[in-house]
Amino acid sequence: MRRLPVYFLLDTSGSMYGEPIEALNNALSGMINTLRSDPQASETLWISIITFDREVKELIPLTDLQSFQLPEITCPQSGPTFTGKALEFLAQKVTADIRKGSAEQKGDWRPLLFLFTDGKPSDVQLYREAVPKIKAINFGTIVGCAAGHLADDEKLKELTDTVVHLQTTDSNTLKQFFMWVSDTIEQGNKSLGTTDTVSLPPPPSEDIIVI
Repeated sequence: MRRLPVYFLLDTSGSMYGEPIEALNNALSGMINTLRSDPQASETLWISIITFDREVKELIPLTDLQSFQLPEITCPQSGPTFTGKALEFLAQKVTADIRKGSAEQKGDWRPLLFLFTDGKPSDVQLYREAVPKIKAINFGTIVGCAAGHLADDEKLKELTDTVVHLQTTDSNTLKQFFMWVSDTIEQGNKSLGTTDTVSLPPPPSEDIIVI
């Protein structure tokens, strides 16, 4: 089977400490359960989770959905948001991960990227240098999620035309957002090979705005 690689780049800087990181863990768990109930996703979906604060960590390398085990995501009580460093790391990982088509095997579908942040890059220059590298990878879709009033929509706009703003980082809003993400992934699965880009479902509530 061809794989549909999906990358999650998740902000775990100090501002996520406490209730927001708990809400993120719960929302991700719900999303994985939803995707597992889709037979097609179970066959084609591969997921990677990368977190970033002062450090960038590949929490889960690209793993098929059936084998995927979500660990508890933690964050420090304070510290910077190295989004640029995370994008640099991601560009290297995707380039190494993606299978090209050959006589022996089918190549992967165009990967999807979901970047979640509740702040703005602490390494702005590196962020701006990394953006063209990410765009050159030719993702099927890149969704930038700006959560809460401190998140910088405009910086995400430099990376992608698809920016979603969440009014808060509370449990209900994050749960709705990641349900929307699972719908987006399922849309991508269904349209594989028929369109170049993934059509996005409508946002689920007034607290979640596609800018």
